[in-house]
Amino acid sequence: MSSKRILMIVGDYGEDYEIMVPFQTLEAVGHDVHAVCPEKDGGETVKTAIHDFRGDQTYLEERGHDFELTHGFDNVDPTDYDALVVPGGRAPEYLRGYDAVLEAVQHFFSTDKPVATLCHGPQILAAAGVLEGYEMTSYPAVQPEVEAAGCTWVDEVTTDRNLVTAQAWPDHSEWLAQFIDLLGTKIEHGSVDTATDS
Repeated sequence: MSSKRILMIVGDYGEDYEIMVPFQTLEAVGHDVHAVCPEKDGGETVKTAIHDFRGDQTYLEERGHDFELTHGFDNVDPTDYDALVVPGGRAPEYLRGYDAVLEAVQHFFSTDKPVATLCHGPQILAAAGVLEGYEMTSYPAVQPEVEAAGCTWVDEVTTDRNLVTAQAWPDHSEWLAQFIDLLGTKIEHGSVDTATDS
């Protein structure tokens, strides 16, 4: 397998599972994930939030973990990366206010590099002006925003060209499987001998 260098843009009160699970999964299959946040250096942390779905009209939000950043945002050059991950949560609503974040996102689309996003992460892509003509999904409350940015919204995990999208962390298995496939990652399963002496 050819290891990829993947940029993950996170921020305070990003969704805990949508940061932690893809970060750990992509590292576990051999990729090098750099998690960064504007105005923060490697070794600093962002606070995460856990979003749960309990039958209310919207999600419940609780305090998550402190997630340690691997690199400083100011030292990141998007051209050094093979792919991009943009998690959801509340962070995208403020991260889209950083020109450098939008410019980084635009690089991955102009060069047709793989991008994975879910939940509220597409708010950043909409602000970056890169969704025109895509078929995608997002957290349902973000549907009007991404449609206004020119995409066709669908109600399922979707890969369209270089973009893999999902609605929220319950979609992780399918979303990450599609992204890993888009990256060209090959995972070989070995056999496990479970026989025991009797």
